[in-house]
Amino acid sequence: MDLRRALLPKPALIFAPITRPLTCATSAAPCPPSPLPPQKEPSSLDHTILKSVTSILSNPSLDSTQCRKVIPHLSPHQFDSVFFSVRRNVNPKTALHFFYLASDSCGFRFTLRSYCILMLSLIASGLVSPARLLLIRLIDQKLPVLFGDPKNRHIEIASSMVDLNEVGGSGVGVAVVDLLIHVCCTQFRNAGFQNAIGVFGFLANKGVFPTVKTCTFLLSSLVKANKLEKSYLVLETILRGVSPDVYLFSIAINAFCKGGKVEDAVQLFFDMEKSGVCPNFVTYNNLIHGLCKHGNLDEAFRFKEKMVKNGVDPTLITYSALINGLMKLEKFDEANSILKEMLEKGFLPNVVVYNTLIDGYCKMGNIGDALRIRGDMVSKGINPNSVTLNSIIQGFCKIGQMEQAESVLEEMLSRRFSINPGAFNSIIHWLCMNSRFESALRFLREMLLRDLRPNDGLLTTLVGGLCNGGKHSDAMELWFRLLKKGFGANLVTTNALIHGLCKTGNMQEAVRLLKEMLDRGLVLDKITYNTLILGYCKEGRVKEGLKLKGEMVKEGIEADIFTYNWLIHGMCRIGKLDEALKLWNECKNRNLVLNVYTYAVMIDGYCKADKIEEGQKLYNELLTQNLELNSVVYNTLIRAYCRNGNTVEAYKLHDDMRSRGIPPTTSTYSSLIQGMCNIGCMEDAKCLFDEMRKEGLLPNVVCYTTLIGGYCKLGQMDKLANVLQEMSSYDIHPNKITYTVMIDGYSKSGDMKTATKLLQEMVEKGIVPDTVTYNVLTNGFCKEGKIEKGFKICDHMSQEGLPLDEITYTTLVHGWQQSSLANQE
Repeated sequence: MDLRRALLPKPALIFAPITRPLTCATSAAPCPPSPLPPQKEPSSLDHTILKSVTSILSNPSLDSTQCRKVIPHLSPHQFDSVFFSVRRNVNPKTALHFFYLASDSCGFRFTLRSYCILMLSLIASGLVSPARLLLIRLIDQKLPVLFGDPKNRHIEIASSMVDLNEVGGSGVGVAVVDLLIHVCCTQFRNAGFQNAIGVFGFLANKGVFPTVKTCTFLLSSLVKANKLEKSYLVLETILRGVSPDVYLFSIAINAFCKGGKVEDAVQLFFDMEKSGVCPNFVTYNNLIHGLCKHGNLDEAFRFKEKMVKNGVDPTLITYSALINGLMKLEKFDEANSILKEMLEKGFLPNVVVYNTLIDGYCKMGNIGDALRIRGDMVSKGINPNSVTLNSIIQGFCKIGQMEQAESVLEEMLSRRFSINPGAFNSIIHWLCMNSRFESALRFLREMLLRDLRPNDGLLTTLVGGLCNGGKHSDAMELWFRLLKKGFGANLVTTNALIHGLCKTGNMQEAVRLLKEMLDRGLVLDKITYNTLILGYCKEGRVKEGLKLKGEMVKEGIEADIFTYNWLIHGMCRIGKLDEALKLWNECKNRNLVLNVYTYAVMIDGYCKADKIEEGQKLYNELLTQNLELNSVVYNTLIRAYCRNGNTVEAYKLHDDMRSRGIPPTTSTYSSLIQGMCNIGCMEDAKCLFDEMRKEGLLPNVVCYTTLIGGYCKLGQMDKLANVLQEMSSYDIHPNKITYTVMIDGYSKSGDMKTATKLLQEMVEKGIVPDTVTYNVLTNGFCKEGKIEKGFKICDHMSQEGLPLDEITYTTLVHGWQQSSLANQE
């Protein structure tokens, strides 16, 4: 029977054709040992011993005492010879007990052939279960037997069975072949079915084939395990020696459909009919499902018509496959027609049919019809399952109704349903985009409980969001939980976490994370190093930052302009301008392209060191570079000039800033207001407020505090009320610095009553005074000669846990000295 020979794929055969007496199979069927010759009865075997063995094995029950007497006088080959000669006269149960007693209690090692004779005897007597167990233990090496090649012991067993056939002339029972292949398929399937295929191929090359039922089982096992290529090759071998029945044909058609070989499946169907085997509903359903799955709907419907014509009634699975195929092609009207026909035939849709319809509508974003189908499903007493709700979540996500999707996800969690990673990812991403990071984290933890790994982009977004929201401990806990689950976060996510920790000055946790990364062998990149260097420099620990720069260079990672920017800024912040200049020069020597930030931090360093001229020179150099200026550079110089009282230069920069199209910021105006107040030009300072508003900028509490400070400096305390009223009209509230400036102004003007009242007011508003606030009030009392009140304020500071600083003590000592002199006079 040729059948599929022309249609089957043509890779190299697993089993070579037989051209000579076989001693080994091909690569998939390992070389078996040479056939065992019949064992001659050794002349040294005492006739009495021979008679005793025969008597023991033929009795209906085992005489263990007699066994223990005989076994020491036997060798494995002597027993094998005797057992082979009397095999037709032994009692299989007694022989089995003898084998277990001899091996377990006496340490006797039987030959492989002896075990095979025993299995044949057991099967011949209908004792299949003991034979199966014996075979499993033999393959699993739980019995004391010496194999020639332990890795291919299953082939040795098959070879021994064939050799017994050749020597004994009794034939290898098909039941033994069936058992051997069945055991390899079930008990040892972890070997990837190689054992089963190897045994099948070896026996086939010997002309020995299992029953069609076992062939069907082997083929079905391969298809279920998705070993499709192997199934095609096994099918070719089966067709060489077995006449397929409808079940084997149906499995083979399913294999071709599953592997996308639909044309081969169709041809096999026609070959099946030609061979006289009538297809059943399973055959038709397998083929129709395969055709629908691969979009060949016209052919699928032709086979459905053929099915009916040949008297085979379509089943629920038939209709389900057709509906699924139509929904995938978005043929909703045709799908509903098939559903109607199905109902007319008396078939009630099951959960699979409903899910197919719901999934199709949801993929199109037609959530209304999907929910209608779900309602019909529930009304028929069919509860939606995880597939149903996963599809509905997908539908809601597709049309952007994320609140409803979240609600369905909550329902699935409460019902402990299986949830697709895609459903989790979509909703978590939406929550992150809406800054609902706690809810996102809760769902992500649910994913991890189900051993589902979120995608890397989602993890990075969530970690960044948690850090920005101050939830650094949650972000850290998530990172370590991922690590524990074996889902370690990638470098981008890890860098986002390190950045979040460094940004808030939590360097201790950042370093702990760094150590964990290094311990796990994770490779750091330039971003990791730069982030940590920035964190150290922000904390003033520039030395550690420099050390990290050295480490990154050792690792072959070149420091870039950002590395130098952070380090130069760090040096300038701690007043080490010379060190900053060294880094600046190193940067230039390495031909790194300086950016506007590099210039800005260096200009700021010069300005803070009162070297404005140097800062101006650098600014002039910056103008010659092809770099886009920003407000930061201008604000730095304007602030420095205003602090030194040089408002003329400050205004020149302000005008230049405008001419270059760079709009002034609140910081720009705050500095200019400070400059005007410093030189007592209060009206000009007030005009700047109006100019700010024209620019669309709202003066903040810093601007108003600066203005109040200017009035206080001039002793114009009567102006403060109007300023405070204006602040209130713009819903701007005084802060601690504002109150401290006002208390200082009133104290210096001798109005201690108002100063004390302001202190009480700030406390009532929940603004906690600091040491500076108390110092200015203490200074006021001391100047008034009310030294006792000054000491009372110091006592109050101690009670509040505020430290007394050098200014506090100096003020008190000076006040006490002045009070003593006044008393002496």
